Amino acid sequence: MLLDEINKTGDIKNIPQSKYPELAQEIRDFLIEKISVSGGHLASNLGTVELTMALHVVLDLPKDKIIWDVGHQSYTHKILTGRKDKFDTLRQFGGMSGFPKRCESDTDCFDTGHSSTSISAGLGMVKARDLKKEDYTVVSVIGDGSLTGGLAYEALNNAAKLETNFIIILNDNEMSISESVGGMKKYLNSVRTAEGYLNLKEDVYAQLRTNTKVVDNIRRAKNSFKQLFVPGMVFENLGITYLGPVDGHNTAELVKVIKEAKKVKKAVMIHVMTKKGKGYEPAERHPARFHGTEPFIVENGLPRNPRTTSNYQDIFSTVMCKLGDRDDKVVAITAAMADGTGLKRFRNMYPDRFIDAGIAEEHAVTFAAGMAAGGYKPVFAVYSSFLQRAYDQILEDVCLQKLPVVFAIDRAGLVGSDGETHQGIFDLSYLSSMPNMTICAPKNKWELSDMLKFAVNYGAPIAIRYPRGNAYDGLKEFRAPVEAGKCEVIYEEKDICLFALGCMVKIGEEVRQILKDNGFKCTLVNARFAKPIDTDYIHVASSDHKLFVTMEENVASGGLGEKVRAYIDENRLDCNVLQIAIPDKFVTHGNVDKLRKELGIDAQSIADRIMKEIQR
Repeated sequence: MLLDEINKTGDIKNIPQSKYPELAQEIRDFLIEKISVSGGHLASNLGTVELTMALHVVLDLPKDKIIWDVGHQSYTHKILTGRKDKFDTLRQFGGMSGFPKRCESDTDCFDTGHSSTSISAGLGMVKARDLKKEDYTVVSVIGDGSLTGGLAYEALNNAAKLETNFIIILNDNEMSISESVGGMKKYLNSVRTAEGYLNLKEDVYAQLRTNTKVVDNIRRAKNSFKQLFVPGMVFENLGITYLGPVDGHNTAELVKVIKEAKKVKKAVMIHVMTKKGKGYEPAERHPARFHGTEPFIVENGLPRNPRTTSNYQDIFSTVMCKLGDRDDKVVAITAAMADGTGLKRFRNMYPDRFIDAGIAEEHAVTFAAGMAAGGYKPVFAVYSSFLQRAYDQILEDVCLQKLPVVFAIDRAGLVGSDGETHQGIFDLSYLSSMPNMTICAPKNKWELSDMLKFAVNYGAPIAIRYPRGNAYDGLKEFRAPVEAGKCEVIYEEKDICLFALGCMVKIGEEVRQILKDNGFKCTLVNARFAKPIDTDYIHVASSDHKLFVTMEENVASGGLGEKVRAYIDENRLDCNVLQIAIPDKFVTHGNVDKLRKELGIDAQSIADRIMKEIQR
């Protein structure tokens, strides 16, 4: 096998060009085999095999630099840089990351995980290169979906001023996670279908290839042809040299165009056409489902472990559809995540009240603010780690005006295999710092339904955070009406009060049982609200509870525990506080249960800390 000859960076240069298609097929077979067992990002990686091969053929890594936007398409890059033997540990605790990591390889020059960053990072590297008077090539790879993010346009505007080489590769597969939307999609479609220009270019060059003087004249005049035949030419108009479109599944053709791009003494964009999921029929038919897939059966693409219970996204989806039916003022907004957040059904049922803003969280938040100011009830469904990008818009455009925007914060808390860039462990902290913001978290699927119904009629900014994975259906007998800033007492005793938020209520049940088995009395409270906290309850409960244990799946700094401790200290209540939270650090990838144990927020670790605290 050709893959047996790829054991370190640069080995692909020894593979003859005639063998490129065979190597590409072996890489696809390898990816399908490994990801079917471990899970991971499949469709995006199958679509960029030949592109990655071409980059490795032309470039001299690690001297030259490749910045992968998002980085979920870097698996082939990992294979070609000597990491194929680590794929059995992909996204597992202590194993290989599913994203580029500088600590993992000197060929990973920039850590990525979120979208639209690669052009900015590449520009920075170009400037550093030129200031040091060094000579190497910098390539930023960005997808058409990521090109909907505003940061990418800020970087393109800056790149237009360059008078030195910088290569931008636009990987155009008509997809982000969901299908790409907006004006850039329409523009790229027009480029794809501009056959008059493309055919003319190829025919004329073929006919006059031997007449270099005529060809040179045509090259000098090519911008005029482009203006005639290709609508907009937005990149050329910005001042960025445009090459393409190029077949993204022809390695030899890609090698030629990348070599040509290296000669350009300015920013140059190579427009590469690829197919997401290329070479694996289930992924080609359902690229969104195979974006980040769980382990699957290779023969048919079906999950190895099909879900038998609803997850929180399913509950959110069902309730949103009911709310949309009952109230025509309810609108749903997503940032290219209709499938992931559970808004696909709402989109199908109420297309006029569904808005996909593209990968543009900042725009989505201010758009939601505008809709709220216009009398609607916008619900912005977004992953916790992606909402971080819109801090200023939440603060200035929503909270400052007290506009009734609902933030449905998906993947809050630990998400597991995607690692540092995707762990939703900061939202309580950054949202709590904002005046006029209310934050709540459901203990189970029933409470998510109740909180969402409460939120759309709340009349002020409100965030509901809920985790990834199966929705907890326990404690359904405890379903007190949702009241702003009020907690819910589950089990009431004395001495120790477990004050748990969201998914930590379930763990609180386990902690309470361990403590009871060891002879301790224990109250369990569903905090419900991280802001405002239920100070009335805390004040009363402090009289017969000597230890308040706050439990949250968020970093300690700025979280629920700090607020409870501050209130108890300020009011000089006779009660100690033990804060259970994630240490203030980035959390690596791995199974969520394993991570909880490592972080000391699993039931046994929490119970041990409580008993140690009591015995001090």
